Amino acid sequence: MPLEIVRNDITQMKVDAIVNAANIQLKMGGGVCGAIFRAAGAEELQAACDEIGSCQVGQAVITKAFKLPSTYIIHTPGPMWQGGSKNEAKLLQSSYYHSLELAMHHKCESIAFPLISTGIYGYPKEEALQIAVSMISSFLMEHDMLIYLVVFDKASFGVSQKLFTSIHQYIDEHYVDETETTFSRSRNIELYSAEPIQDVPEELYEIEESRHVHSNLADLVNHLDESFSNRLFRLIDARGMTDVETYKRANIDRRLFSKIRNEVDYTPKKKTAIAFAIALQLNVDETIHLLSAAGYTLTHSSKFDVIIEYFINESNYNIHEINEALFMFDQPLLGA
Repeated sequence: MPLEIVRNDITQMKVDAIVNAANIQLKMGGGVCGAIFRAAGAEELQAACDEIGSCQVGQAVITKAFKLPSTYIIHTPGPMWQGGSKNEAKLLQSSYYHSLELAMHHKCESIAFPLISTGIYGYPKEEALQIAVSMISSFLMEHDMLIYLVVFDKASFGVSQKLFTSIHQYIDEHYVDETETTFSRSRNIELYSAEPIQDVPEELYEIEESRHVHSNLADLVNHLDESFSNRLFRLIDARGMTDVETYKRANIDRRLFSKIRNEVDYTPKKKTAIAFAIALQLNVDETIHLLSAAGYTLTHSSKFDVIIEYFINESNYNIHEINEALFMFDQPLLGA
């Protein structure tokens, strides 16, 4: 997927370029900067940085990666947090912007970022994450590149506590463990067998069931031979969206989207199918209808599904914010 959040050591990322949260003197520092210097070979990397000399806050420079599995290291000094009144947000945006521009200039197809300035520079993690995702997603709307946001652990990740709590409550209210579901169903069968409901005439149940069956049957017959690809592109046309707009919003790689368009019988992974539902801003019923063409559905016995349902019910179709939440709850991310 074009933007992916991963828990990893950035020095181990096999990408074209990794980003170093540097200081303006381009000297070996602590935290991420120190780890990158040590893994690359401190003497060689320092010599390369000394040739450049310095780099201003919000700007970016590039060196070879030496012993790292990447090709380049892009060095960008982020701003030090001073309460938010010293132009910190614009400077942090500039760090991401100039790093991406430099990567594109060197024909990089993949790049890995840390959360710049959130270490010893003290930038609030939640705000830094919002800036990172905003700048990266804006860049991806215009360019094709595989971009990783690399975090070492959840403690270094900045999802809103309010959002986290709200999702957690929703999961508590709607998530049903599979074993509990099985017990509940078997128990309901026992109760139904032992004490049939007497208040409603049986013929009314038969009429309602007949209507329900005929309605579902008509829908199934009408779309019996419709593949996922056909259903997806019918929905894209109905929404008046372009192909590019759709796969960008879905966090889908252009090459995969082209494959889905050209292979009528292509069956995507569930997370990919849901990503399209989010891009198209479908409601829950519409999402289930799209998923059914690929053989999937939404269920309350899956935390992943419950989180997706939460965001759809909140009319929040920001796929990157959804992925931030999925990452926090150790669930697969949307896209492909």
